[in-house]
Amino acid sequence: MENPLILIVVAVVVGFILFTSLIRRYKRCPSDKILVVYGKTGGGSARCIHGGGTFVWPVIQDYSFLSLIPISIEANLTNALSKQNIRVDVPSKFTVGISTEQDSMGNAAERLLGLSSDQIQELARDILFGQLRLVIATMSIEEINSDRDRFLENVSKNVEQELKKIGLKLINVNVTDIKDESGYIEALGKEAAAKAINEAKVSVAEQEKIGEIGRAEALRDTRIKTSQANALAVQGENNAKIDIANSDAIRREKEAEAAKIAVAAEKVQEAKALQESYVAEQQAEQARAERERATQQANIIVPEEIEKRRRIIEAEAEAEKIRVNAKGEADAIFAKMDAEARGYFEILTKQAEGYREMVNAAGTAQSAYQLLLIEKLPELVRTQVDAIKNIKIDKITVWDGNNGKDGSTSTANFLAGLMKAVPPLNDLFSQAGMSLPEYLGKIKEKDCNVG
Repeated sequence: MENPLILIVVAVVVGFILFTSLIRRYKRCPSDKILVVYGKTGGGSARCIHGGGTFVWPVIQDYSFLSLIPISIEANLTNALSKQNIRVDVPSKFTVGISTEQDSMGNAAERLLGLSSDQIQELARDILFGQLRLVIATMSIEEINSDRDRFLENVSKNVEQELKKIGLKLINVNVTDIKDESGYIEALGKEAAAKAINEAKVSVAEQEKIGEIGRAEALRDTRIKTSQANALAVQGENNAKIDIANSDAIRREKEAEAAKIAVAAEKVQEAKALQESYVAEQQAEQARAERERATQQANIIVPEEIEKRRRIIEAEAEAEKIRVNAKGEADAIFAKMDAEARGYFEILTKQAEGYREMVNAAGTAQSAYQLLLIEKLPELVRTQVDAIKNIKIDKITVWDGNNGKDGSTSTANFLAGLMKAVPPLNDLFSQAGMSLPEYLGKIKEKDCNVG
């Protein structure tokens, strides 16, 4: 009794230990690290996990972590040969980190696992120096110095491709002042400064020249105006002496002529002013007419045109609606007639197949026709009975005078004629080429008289 209890306790203890061991072998990956499971992973040299967790089986597997903390690398490149064979110094600073892309994580697990941060930094620095020298060798000093965006783009493109091979990615690159041993960049700066200074000097000289020319032109105009004023003054003095020397008659004549000219000039000016006023009024009237025409067009023609277009659009829409409805009705009628025609066709086809099978079974078409007529015999008999079954005779008044040729009464002849109105079955069968069986009745030699 004690042995089974001990076995149960041992089994429980062993199960608890195994469960605890499994729980301990479940490893969670922090967000700033990459979990690398190596050993027997089922594919590849290692399995990388970023975020989440996984079981790490004992004995056949083990695990380690790769840090995702960015690494800052000083890459002060010196004596790099440019495209113009001029050596330059390029002080720069790179920020790199382990990539979380699936392929890059595999490369990092294979090449960086187990390395310290300093070892990773040294490995990346060698790659950065090599690619930086390669980019500088493809660019001139002017391009490196003036087009920094293109220089940084080329550096990032080349460096990122090489870093990806060891599982790293480039986060940032910063290049400070670029210097060269020959002083070419400094000379370029001095050249630019001298060019700016020379352009400023030229601008100042141009402005001074313009000022001197303006001053000389002003002196010239002053002298010309002074000479003209002196000449006018002399001419005025001479004219005054001539006027004084002339007689009063000539003076009055001149005054009269001057008065006439003044009056004529005044008339001319008045006429011109009147003409200009007429022209202005005409232009004002034309402008007013144009305004009225534009107003009428905006108030009448434009609304009419809009209404016309609206009616056209409505008519087109109504026509389109009628066409769509007509097409829909036509399609519906066609579909209905097509369905009815298909139904009739199927019925007639099945009937034809049935008749064909019946003719084949009967041997001849005549025999098949007789079979069909035999099938319809109950319906024919029912039809004959129904012909007189529903006749309602409310009252019959007979004045019977025994006027029959064979001594029969009128009442008997009436009932016999009523029965003869129903087609005999024997006549129907005779027309079909058949005769009634004897058990259905024989044709008597003489007609029966109803008494």
